[in-house]
Amino acid sequence: MLKASYQKYVLHFKEPSGTSRGILTDKETYFIRVWDDVRPGVTGLGECALFRGLSAEDVPGYEEKLKEVCRDIVSVRPADLREWSSIRFGLEMALQELAHGGRGIYFPSSFTEGKQAIEINGLIWMGDRATMLQRIEEKLTAGFRCIKLKIGALDFESELSLLRYIRQRFTSSEVELRVDANGAFTPEEAMTKLEVLAAFDLHSIEQPIRRGQWEEMAYLCRNTPLPIALDEELAGINDFSQKQLLLDTLRPQYVILKPALCGGFGGAEEWIELARGLGVGWWVTSALESNVGLNALAQWVATLGVGMPQGLGTGQLYTNNLASPLKQQGEKLSYDLFCFDSSI
Repeated sequence: MLKASYQKYVLHFKEPSGTSRGILTDKETYFIRVWDDVRPGVTGLGECALFRGLSAEDVPGYEEKLKEVCRDIVSVRPADLREWSSIRFGLEMALQELAHGGRGIYFPSSFTEGKQAIEINGLIWMGDRATMLQRIEEKLTAGFRCIKLKIGALDFESELSLLRYIRQRFTSSEVELRVDANGAFTPEEAMTKLEVLAAFDLHSIEQPIRRGQWEEMAYLCRNTPLPIALDEELAGINDFSQKQLLLDTLRPQYVILKPALCGGFGGAEEWIELARGLGVGWWVTSALESNVGLNALAQWVATLGVGMPQGLGTGQLYTNNLASPLKQQGEKLSYDLFCFDSSI
């Protein structure tokens, strides 16, 4: 008979990491383990990557729901957890690993055979100008051809000077630039700022205004001089028809998929199906999971046939992260066949 348990775990950032919503110093997450009495030595490990302040299911009763899922593991199905995105993500992950015999294999492919690598972007967290310049230089020296900058916390002119610094050294064909505003702009100022940012030949801007402002976001997406990518906007939209309505209404140039926030792997695949049908581009990023969730994410992405850089370079953020088979060398993320330890 199938059994399950869970464990809370608090991840500690090596350095305080800045977004437009504030400074992150730690992040709580939950691990769920699933096993069968018939094979007690084979377990599946998943990560219920709750993101406080961002996950739609960041509500009282989250841990009670997780207890309920573990108690009823024989009868619960991932599709039953549409309203509990991160729990669905963790359960899907644990069942996938169990089905493939444990040992960290979730989605077998040439990636898990060590024959394929995934291209990732270099992430520059918000900080003071000097710190951000140093981090930009480190990413460029490491050979990243795609860099993503968090913006919205410094004054706008300082952020423009950082973009100008990169563009004075590299053209858009040499270094692709993405920026993430995390909803920092007001609807009234957003178009003006998009026009200024477009001069730097950016690949895209993520979530220029706060989620939930559909009329304003639709206007921006229709008239923007710079491709808009939506990520936070997808959180909490779980019904297939509502997903279709959002994309039909807003018509973004891209959507960014964080399975822990947008319905697990199953929910993310629905977004992909709809995006493809409308000609909307997409890519995948982490929701700052531990290496457990990041490992499963990378394996899943490797099966999707995407070519653009993915946002999966977050495995080195924490002081107490778990061991990982993922190996990052510059902009390439690969799978190390000889390094895995799922102990927590």
